[in-house]
Amino acid sequence: MMISQDIQTHYSNECTKSSNRKPLILITNDDGIHSPGIQAVAEAVVDLGELLIIAPDRQQTAMGRSFPRSATQGVIKEVMLMVKGKETVAYSISGSPAYAVAHGVLELAKCKPDLCISGINYGENLGLLLTCSGTLGAAMEANSHKIPALAFSREVEVSQHLLSSYPEFSWEKEREVVRFWTEKVLKEGMVKDASILNINIPRTFSSAEEYSLTRQAKENYFEFIRPPKRDFEKPYELKSQRLIRKERLDKNSDIYVFAVENKISVTPLTWDLSV
Repeated sequence: MMISQDIQTHYSNECTKSSNRKPLILITNDDGIHSPGIQAVAEAVVDLGELLIIAPDRQQTAMGRSFPRSATQGVIKEVMLMVKGKETVAYSISGSPAYAVAHGVLELAKCKPDLCISGINYGENLGLLLTCSGTLGAAMEANSHKIPALAFSREVEVSQHLLSSYPEFSWEKEREVVRFWTEKVLKEGMVKDASILNINIPRTFSSAEEYSLTRQAKENYFEFIRPPKRDFEKPYELKSQRLIRKERLDKNSDIYVFAVENKISVTPLTWDLSV
């Protein structure tokens, strides 16, 4: 259903920092509001603060921090999600992940969120792929509003990255990772004064506390495959493949730790792209 106009609000006096105010946690993603990954995040942190759950109304993988235009841009609807057996109000927004976050912060949040959690994404985000990622794009948009952000991604087959019929997984161990880092950041602040923590979770790992702080690899993790000869006047979607050049990787890089050591990679990110 459409939300009423009176739900839109500017930050109120309730936003004043106090010892008894629960942190406001903005939860978002790029896979869409109905993704099991966003529900897993909500279940992991539901008791740690007040939740504002917003996400694109459909699958928006690999949108980066883009702001494409459409006829339905900015339409916001209430969606009921089941979080630990309880109906919880969430909001679907017509637009890219970053656009959804902007609407969430500017129109739906009664206070500036204390933390943004983006994910859990279907598919890892490593190396030079980061600028393509809608999961990171949503986190970046939140951080542009001075909100610290965590981006969570889990390893899945390449063929599952763009699906709207979401594959079924057990999310128990991933929820533990989300919980661990949310508690840590709310209590201690961001690692190394980072703007965003990019957290990639392999298929198998020992525990949420077994992780490595990494640097972004200067290599592609996925690469496009050269197309066969084809008719240029007909549509064609480039195919991609996972490509790991172990000998070229820094052992402290996100790709090496994740793909070679099979450990959770936590990469502190900042905005400075200059040399």
